[in-house]
Amino acid sequence: MADQHALRRRLRQLRQAISEQTRSEATSRALDRIARHPAFRRAKRVAAYVGSKGELDPMPLLRTAARKGKRCFLPVLHPFLSGRLWFCQWQPGDRLVRNRFDIPEPGLRRCRHHSARQLDLVIVPLLGFDDQCHRLGMGGGYYDRSFAFVRRLRHVRRPYLLGLALELQRVDRIQINAWDVPLDAVVTERSIYSVNKESRTLS
Repeated sequence: MADQHALRRRLRQLRQAISEQTRSEATSRALDRIARHPAFRRAKRVAAYVGSKGELDPMPLLRTAARKGKRCFLPVLHPFLSGRLWFCQWQPGDRLVRNRFDIPEPGLRRCRHHSARQLDLVIVPLLGFDDQCHRLGMGGGYYDRSFAFVRRLRHVRRPYLLGLALELQRVDRIQINAWDVPLDAVVTERSIYSVNKESRTLS
């Protein structure tokens, strides 16, 4: 666990050290790759997150998805089940409020919530990843708990989990636990990493 704490600290520092211009350019390139990804093109229900604390922000892509007629969702802290997420339907212009982690999310009073199982594509935040699409999150376990069912449903219809990251967040190996939910792919400004497939560098 000490190694994971140290890795999280190092990756936070790396992510926050880049300039806003570099982050903006990387975001644009990565989101362009996702927009061309088959999982995005065929998805009818797309969930993402509001980028904060140095994360690449997928909200421009979510606005594009809304214009294309896709149903869009943002995560909210589950009001009844500790450590889990609900997904509230979102449209451009909807008001967001800050939760206890200072992360913007839809207000629960007007939330039309869906379970994680009902989503087609989920763009997932992360601190680090490896070539096998294992994910290192912030340590709260919210996504792992909310998508635990994916580990049991690898060969039936389920959400496609796609990580969004900077290339500098890639590490040689993520130490995994039994409860960790692997991603289907990770997209960076330089490459698409897919489970059981070689990475593809796109121009």
